[in-house]
Amino acid sequence: MTKEARLKHEMGEELNRILTFWRDKILDPESGRFHGRLNEESIPEEGAPLGLVLSARLLWTFARAYRHDGKTENLVIAEKALQILENDFRDVEYGGYYWTVDSNGKPLNQRKQVYGQAFVLYAISEYALAVGKSQIWSPRIASLIDVVERSFDPIHNGYYEAFTRDWKLEEDLRLSEHDMNESKSMNTHLHIMEAYTNAYRVWPSSIVRIRLKNLIQLTINRILSVSDGHFKLFFDERWSSKSDRISYGHDIEGSWLLCEAAEVLGDEELLAHSQAVALRMADAVLHEGVDQDGALWNESGPAGLIDRDKDWWPQAEAVIGFFNAWQLTGNDAYFNAAERAWSFIYTYLRDEKFGEWHWKVNEQGVPYPGLPKVNEWKCPYHNSRACFEIFTRVTDL
Repeated sequence: MTKEARLKHEMGEELNRILTFWRDKILDPESGRFHGRLNEESIPEEGAPLGLVLSARLLWTFARAYRHDGKTENLVIAEKALQILENDFRDVEYGGYYWTVDSNGKPLNQRKQVYGQAFVLYAISEYALAVGKSQIWSPRIASLIDVVERSFDPIHNGYYEAFTRDWKLEEDLRLSEHDMNESKSMNTHLHIMEAYTNAYRVWPSSIVRIRLKNLIQLTINRILSVSDGHFKLFFDERWSSKSDRISYGHDIEGSWLLCEAAEVLGDEELLAHSQAVALRMADAVLHEGVDQDGALWNESGPAGLIDRDKDWWPQAEAVIGFFNAWQLTGNDAYFNAAERAWSFIYTYLRDEKFGEWHWKVNEQGVPYPGLPKVNEWKCPYHNSRACFEIFTRVTDL
């Protein structure tokens, strides 16, 4: 068995394990609704609110799973997620989707976080691809793009972070308590680009093409720091950088998403530029952000490492990002980095006792106690996507 085939086999088995966990655990059989939170032992916490990001990522994951294997049980979860998004989260009066709903499906936090709107577009685009009815879903995709475009800044370019229910700019724009209260962020733009990439697969219209090309160019020209190959994280509305931190997980994730966006767009010149940028970013992460055990640290700053923990999602993105760099170059240093990231995941992050992956471990590989297996951020998106990507990429070699 080749090294590529072995990686595909192991990650294919892990994909089945992840999907089984979520099919078995996420749905409350009594209410027919999703649990909003499972504790570290994968036990549901009654009355927990349900987040938009979790719901959209569940739709994406199980629509992608159905496209992967055609199993009805995956389509069932995808359609339940779609139903919850449309019936509970969708704001019929003002448009867009609420940030959270309570355990009964009633709006709880009604703000319109643009990051969340992008994930709905991403997920529904995937569902359209999975069920093979792109023409039927194109008008829905168009309406979702209209929602995201409400946040567009026609003066300085880019997208604002957050709005009130009736689409007035929020004072507190932060995606989470860990973020800066600034007008624009790398994270939101990265996932709008990801969403428009998927939307273009379903509805290759001129408006999506124009917006997607603009997002690729914004990523390269505004968000990327040319001097060091890292993403800048937060900006004011005029694109002045407001943060000096480096997020290694976002860097390696952005490297392959940038390539994917340019490839789907089909602009050869922009693709070549994006691939060169992706390799610059992968090199920076490989030489600065990888510990001796093969895992990515979380963050650094001008004085060095700030967060030496190893969260689950940067490790998943490292597998794809380094594999993508290996595909572009044939350089085995990248493949070895992807293999080592996967080995770290397999050894330290997979929870053999309670299922799924631990949220994060310390530098010694010890999981932090008390962190949930499922909440508004702990979703089956990063880890299942790593498995889908490697399985598909190796199959296509």
